[in-house]
Amino acid sequence: MDEVMTIDARMGLDADQRRALVEGRHGGAFELLGRFPMRDGAWVRALLPGAQRVEVVDQAGECVGELTDPLGDGLFCGRVESQVLDQQPDRHYRLRVSWPGDIVHESEDPYDFGPLLGELDLYLINEGRHHRLADALGAKPIHFDGVQGTRFAVWAPNAKRVAVIGDFNSWDRRRHTMRLRGNSGVWELFVPRLGAGERYKYAIIGADGEALFDKADPVARQTECPPATASVVADPRPLVWHDQDWMQRRRSFRPHASPISIYELHVGSWRRDADGQSYGWDRLARELIPYVADLGFTHIELLPVGEHPFAGSWGYQPLGLFAPTARFGPPEAFAAFVDACHRAGMGVIVDWVPAHFPSDAHGLARFDGTALYEHADPREGFHRDWNTLIYNFGRNEVAGFLISSALEWIEHFHIDGLRVDAVASMLYRDYSRLEGEWLPNVYGGRENLEAVNFLRHLNQVIGEEYPGVMMIAEESTAWPGVSAPVATGGLGFTFKWNMGWMHDSLTYMSHDPIHRRYHHNELTFSSVYAFSEHYVLPLSHDEVVHGKGSLLAKMSGLDDWQRRATLRAYYAFMWAHPGKKLMFMGGELGQWREWDHDRELDWYLLDDPAHDGIQRALADLNRLYLEEPALHLRDSDPRGFAWVVGDDSENSVFAFLRFADAGSAPVLVVSNFTPIVRRGYRLGVPSSGRWVERFNSDSRFYGGSNAGNDSGVYADDTPSHGFPASLELTLPPLATLYLRQGDWVV
Repeated sequence: MDEVMTIDARMGLDADQRRALVEGRHGGAFELLGRFPMRDGAWVRALLPGAQRVEVVDQAGECVGELTDPLGDGLFCGRVESQVLDQQPDRHYRLRVSWPGDIVHESEDPYDFGPLLGELDLYLINEGRHHRLADALGAKPIHFDGVQGTRFAVWAPNAKRVAVIGDFNSWDRRRHTMRLRGNSGVWELFVPRLGAGERYKYAIIGADGEALFDKADPVARQTECPPATASVVADPRPLVWHDQDWMQRRRSFRPHASPISIYELHVGSWRRDADGQSYGWDRLARELIPYVADLGFTHIELLPVGEHPFAGSWGYQPLGLFAPTARFGPPEAFAAFVDACHRAGMGVIVDWVPAHFPSDAHGLARFDGTALYEHADPREGFHRDWNTLIYNFGRNEVAGFLISSALEWIEHFHIDGLRVDAVASMLYRDYSRLEGEWLPNVYGGRENLEAVNFLRHLNQVIGEEYPGVMMIAEESTAWPGVSAPVATGGLGFTFKWNMGWMHDSLTYMSHDPIHRRYHHNELTFSSVYAFSEHYVLPLSHDEVVHGKGSLLAKMSGLDDWQRRATLRAYYAFMWAHPGKKLMFMGGELGQWREWDHDRELDWYLLDDPAHDGIQRALADLNRLYLEEPALHLRDSDPRGFAWVVGDDSENSVFAFLRFADAGSAPVLVVSNFTPIVRRGYRLGVPSSGRWVERFNSDSRFYGGSNAGNDSGVYADDTPSHGFPASLELTLPPLATLYLRQGDWVV
């Protein structure tokens, strides 16, 4: 015992330090473990609880010393008789460790390696300006000093100790204590001979000295499949891409002037195997992509695919902001899915959630024993609506963490756009709070100035680094300039969801046709503000859950035929209305039941010609939307829209024109939301001549009554509705027509 104490003293270790080290409480392991040059040669100390024998091996594989554990507490120590080791300290020795069960493991000593991250990395992390955070933090297989292994790094500034635990050390919290890099708050460790596929977590002792629940890595690029919660060392090899042409074209993509039709998708419930299992990314690539392409959509939007612990949150309570959920395959399978979409000419948008995160013990909540990612005060840091925590957007490192996450999806996985969830909850400090339940900003207002600055910076960075990538805000209030440039005081988003249009139009469709005359403004009001922002018209997942019923079930009518006819007419009205288009999966089937994330869509409905007709109508709408510049080119320009009839509430008729540029013909859109055929209905148009009926939602091909104007119509020089010419139409019941000037199509 005296000899051990003498050696410990010579190597700078007192009794309290020894006790803290072997009990897994000491945060300065690099001061006490590894090699120690002394007058009588190098000494090596290693903490290996449970080991039976420890030898020091040189680069040639020769044993140059044996370490002993005189106190039986797992702390091995011994002098190494090797001039080579003494004279060339950069050549790393190896520890040959014998474990019970005749298991022998040989590897370099983690505590024989110097610092890993550069000072610039640490500076940028603290400044919130390290936009490739997953390359600096997390688990990254690397070669260091000629040795292959994995570098671990994590930001935990208030922790007293952080260790890496995993299968490689039997999840022993006493081993693999990390090095704290000065005042940066970053802990790091190089574990030699460790590669991709290893499971791991961080064992953290908080500022108060208490051991925390083992934490998953905040910037892990791969995770275990839930309900398991460990992080996984991701394969460092570059992802394989074949979408170079797509990525090159994307740089010059002009979203505001382009047709954008989005198929919103919950991966787990689109289709399932016979045994009820969700499709993985590989099968989705084979079946989903051609299906959506045949329907004519330009983009797929995925409900959040970042790793999330609770499937019932649909991904909107994520903890893995850098890792695709393991439910549907590894990260490379997700990348292959995106690649396949691009090769099929289809963009991919991902829902991204920077507004809040769940309080699961293995996640970000009180990550180092303090409110690190969240606010400490629940009046700023807790959402009652979702029982989640709110990011501290004013903290540099947190803002940098979120921006790096966004860039990871865009750069690493080639995502073409992020739809930012719950933006309204970020903008207002009193969001869903009563008086006294929130704290005002520094000026006494309700605006969350830190969140506003974060969103502006986020959109600026993405706009500068990734032109053509879309940022889409789910924002339901009247906040001005959501899609205006930051330079003019806006938030800088590409688009904003038009929640007002969605709410008003669905309410109108729910009225009995005989009562719609009293609610005419519910369809006309959107034209008052249609050009105040760059809008997406969303018929999203939120409208078909929680007792709201399906889209078809919302349609009023005396029978199923009328409801289906109204749905087709509504889709056609939407596809002609200014704004990009979004529909949640199942809307094309005319589902009667609302969406259930635990089962697949009702595909059997397509055996019914009436429901198959809804799908065919939607595919034709998408085709016309792409073909007719007037339907998309001036979506955000008031010169692209003009009412012809907006005041015929008695007949529930709406008519408007969509315009493109001087070289393209306008499109006349007419909707009759009553079950009455109206003949000889005169409408003003810009010029006389032949007008062709390009779409009729009442066509027999879609399950309609086939009333309409198949043989075309001729506009004469009779002025009407403020236009120099006019034409007479037959308006089918519960239907929408598209007409354009040009030759008849027989």
